[in-house]
Amino acid sequence: MSVKEELLKKINEKTAIVGVIGLGYVGLPLAVEKAKAGYKTIGFDVQANKVELVNSGVNYIGDVVDSDLSNVVKSGILTATTDFSFVKDVDFVAICVPTPLDAYQQPDISYVKASTEAVAEYLHEGMVVVLESTTYPGTTEELLLPILESKSGLKCGKDFYLAFSPERVDPGNLLYKTKNTPKVVGGVGKDSTEVAAAMYRNVLESEILEVSSPAVAEMEKILENTYRNINIGLANEMAIICEKMGISVWEVIDAAKTKPYGFQAFYPGPGLGGHCIPLDPYYLTWKAREYDYHTKLIETSGEINNYMPQYVIERAGKILNKYKKPINGSKVLILGVAYKQDIDDYRESPALKVIENFQNEGADISFYDPYVSSYKYKGVEHQGIADLTETVLRDADIVVITTMHTNMDYNYVQKNAKVIFDTKNATKNVENKENIVLL
Repeated sequence: MSVKEELLKKINEKTAIVGVIGLGYVGLPLAVEKAKAGYKTIGFDVQANKVELVNSGVNYIGDVVDSDLSNVVKSGILTATTDFSFVKDVDFVAICVPTPLDAYQQPDISYVKASTEAVAEYLHEGMVVVLESTTYPGTTEELLLPILESKSGLKCGKDFYLAFSPERVDPGNLLYKTKNTPKVVGGVGKDSTEVAAAMYRNVLESEILEVSSPAVAEMEKILENTYRNINIGLANEMAIICEKMGISVWEVIDAAKTKPYGFQAFYPGPGLGGHCIPLDPYYLTWKAREYDYHTKLIETSGEINNYMPQYVIERAGKILNKYKKPINGSKVLILGVAYKQDIDDYRESPALKVIENFQNEGADISFYDPYVSSYKYKGVEHQGIADLTETVLRDADIVVITTMHTNMDYNYVQKNAKVIFDTKNATKNVENKENIVLL
């Protein structure tokens, strides 16, 4: 029996041992699904507190069902560790580590590189390595492949298998989770694609699309989020133009989306947030320079989206001016710091930049978010208001809504606030709009 045949046999019989590197928003849901499918799963993270929580069956990721984690931990099918030598015992390992941007808006792949080098130390025959972290096209073949082959002495496609399969995690999505979201897999050679895809088919209840190479899979992930980045940029620019012309951009979008073809609604806001959309296009703009090409449309949309937090301050200043109040010294209450509705994730949230901009202008800032009681930004911890009382609302010179949450009573906010600047159209269904200004 060949190495490939033996590995496929283990995968199909569910005797393969699975490893997941990085137990965050991508890694933990994946590890839980692998374990639920019947695979002995070992999760790894450098943060000891996460490992302790997992081993105690305590969930810290919104998209993971508490009982699912508890059950697979109690049964012993899922464990977690901070010891990287666990790799020597696994047949399949998924790398799910962060790929942020550095201070120069260039990809920081240090976590991917470090994880790959650690895997290479324990890489063995009959093993498949899959990168799930979003990155620039070429990473798998240009970075991972040389490290794995040179450090282990093994040959990809003969002794081990390597593929890229982009994560598609949408925190807070009530319909699509890890288990039922279609998966794209691109391996280094057909055999790598086949064995990696076989694992996902045994775990997920969704279509598994095999593409011709890791680069195609890497690029399609970039396309997904660049598409959203650009269209949100268009919506934001429309909002700016509509405000100048005295037209409601929200009414314009509602009218446009009645067209049953050729239009998909995207909405403006205070900026972009999350772990993908604000970052991923920059991976492509950086890589494109290697080919002497500048991604003009992508960079322009980035400029528009990055401007929105400042635009919020400018608009808020005009609103306060009508009440004969300068921003400097005004009490500003921010409602919502999560990057999207109904979640506790504030990664890259534009609300944080909005708050910073207000503080730079001398405003007295406070915030309330039913999902986020405190946040850390640039190394500083910020504590929110515990209760959104009538006194808190009435005391603010302006209330700025930067995140819409479905469990917020915006009628209550409207009744008690002096003036509201709503950047998310959260007050759409509020009857009395006399003290509400929309983006």
